Amino acid sequence: MRLFHDHDTGTLRLATKDDVFAIRALTRAAYAKWVPIIGREPVPMTADYASAIHTHRFDLLERADVLIALIETVLHPDHLWIENLAVSPDHHGQGLGRQMLHQAEHVARSCGREEIKLLTNRAFSGNVAFYGRAGFVVEREEQFKGGIIAYLRKPL
Repeated sequence: MRLFHDHDTGTLRLATKDDVFAIRALTRAAYAKWVPIIGREPVPMTADYASAIHTHRFDLLERADVLIALIETVLHPDHLWIENLAVSPDHHGQGLGRQMLHQAEHVARSCGREEIKLLTNRAFSGNVAFYGRAGFVVEREEQFKGGIIAYLRKPL
């Protein structure tokens, strides 16, 4: 299902089971820079996308049939959870992360949710700053595998 098409931005569509390999590859590429920072692969790099594709929503952004960004969401009774936001390293700095967040906001509103939540590792300082600029606030923090996880929320 094509959600939109813009020659500069690309085509946004929902994922199918045929996209699992591309989702995994993009996510691994996007998160690889954090491995030396935290000394392990971040959780999205090890996720079971073959299973997740059946229970989570994946919005994929493509250009010339190449996956360049994705957002994985899960609908909860009182909010939309962002499980994963990944942008191809070759396409950083083009506003695609922000565009994918806008898509999540659209999904949340269309499902009657008034809040979006996610978590990120505090060591991912660029991500923490990105989400702060997008209007997210820290809800709580907790220890996780030798680091600190920040739970963030954004009212819509």
